[in-house]
Amino acid sequence: MSIQVVGEAKVMREASEILLEHLTPSEAARFWASWHVGKGDYLAWRDEEFANETVTTLYEKIQEYQWQTCNP
Repeated sequence: MSIQVVGEAKVMREASEILLEHLTPSEAARFWASWHVGKGDYLAWRDEEFANETVTTLYEKIQEYQWQTCNP
């Protein structure tokens, strides 16, 4: 039997997706801010997390989220 170790970035990405499914974007941001106070490199995390995003893709995700939460 072998054990596969998942990288920290993948774990953080999956956790972020779960948080955003269950919290509003502002609640998730508040959680991340309190979780990372004084730890790590926020700018490096931000760059990695949003590396493939543009203003347009983020806008589309926000619209989709708002549509889903307002039209259950």
